[in-house]
Amino acid sequence: MEPGNIYGLLGRNGAGKTTLLKLMAGLRYPCKGSALVAGHNPASRRYEVMVDVCFIPEEIHVPALTMAQYRRLYGALYPKFSEKLYDTLIKEFELTSEKRLTEFSLGQKKKFLLAFGMSTGSSILILDEPTNGLDIPAKKQFRRLMANVVDEDRLVLISTHQVRDMETLIDPIIILDEGRVVFNEPLHEVYNKLYFGRENEVPKGDDLLWSQEVLGGYETVRENLTGAESTMDLETLFVAVTQSSKAMERIFSKGGRQ
Repeated sequence: MEPGNIYGLLGRNGAGKTTLLKLMAGLRYPCKGSALVAGHNPASRRYEVMVDVCFIPEEIHVPALTMAQYRRLYGALYPKFSEKLYDTLIKEFELTSEKRLTEFSLGQKKKFLLAFGMSTGSSILILDEPTNGLDIPAKKQFRRLMANVVDEDRLVLISTHQVRDMETLIDPIIILDEGRVVFNEPLHEVYNKLYFGRENEVPKGDDLLWSQEVLGGYETVRENLTGAESTMDLETLFVAVTQSSKAMERIFSKGGRQ
């Protein structure tokens, strides 16, 4: 993974997504092999590594502090923490309460932690299901704000099941299946090499990679041999990759990154 991108990490329940995120954040240790983040072993939990990684988990646990107290206490751990950005994000998320965080609703807690995480200045920001608990307006705010805080020096990794919430934000796409990365491609490569369609007849042909019967016809994914344009659906891509991983690997290995 390279900085300057918002990666989307997709996978079935139990595929290993949260385990991978916790390995990257130094919260779990590999049973075998090694995990390196920016050339360092996060399991060492060395200060210079930890200050450059921020992990916001799906399950939220907050201390009985106000937002201001939390910012002073934990913001001090991040040398590049931006007070200006923090104030902007808190205002954008309409968080003005002086109550303790433990008294916040789930959505308020999530918005606060997302605002804090984006403000840390960490080079690696890891988010596990960031839109869970957010209402529709807050989801739109999150997508807009996240797109604005990513620069060429920052890498964001978002693990999600809510692919429709993230379709306009994540690129490249990483798909994890049974503990193995089976897909890691930028969207322009997906469009270059795959054609997403809907057909009335039973699909056939050597270029057919995946198909599924739906109401009124068939959803198909074919090898894009002509450079034709199509509209991609992330849910369709995910199902096609996990059900036809060998075929996808063959297509994307043709002059690709895998």
